[in-house]
Amino acid sequence: MTYVDGFVLPVPKAKLDAYKALASQAGAVWRDHGALSYVECVADDVPYGKLTSFPRSVLATEDEVVVFAWITYPSREARDAINAKVMADPRLKMAPEDHPFDAKRMFWGGFTTMVEL
Repeated sequence: MTYVDGFVLPVPKAKLDAYKALASQAGAVWRDHGALSYVECVADDVPYGKLTSFPRSVLATEDEVVVFAWITYPSREARDAINAKVMADPRLKMAPEDHPFDAKRMFWGGFTTMVEL
C-alpha cells in the first residue's frame, strides 16, 4: 500500500497563478526524487460550514481559495527519504516568505493507506 502526504492551505485568488507555478515546480521536484504522484486541486464546491469545512479549517477569507493536495509514495520509508532530498534540492525555495500563500494556516500530515482499490 502507498503512503500519502496530504495538505490543505489558503491561497489568495490574486496569487493563484504564482501558486500554480510553484506547485508545478514542486511537483516536478518531488517526482524527480521518487514520489509516485503529486496532485494539487483548487476548491470548487466547498461551502463554509457551520462547524467544520475546508475553508473554515484554514480560516479562508473571501479573497482566498482553498487548495487540497497530496503526494503518494511507495512507503513511509520512501517518503522520508524523498522528502529529505526535496528539502535539500536547490530548485525549491521552501522558506515561508518565498510562498505566495500564508504558510502559517497550511496544515499537512502523513497517512498510511487503509483501502486502495
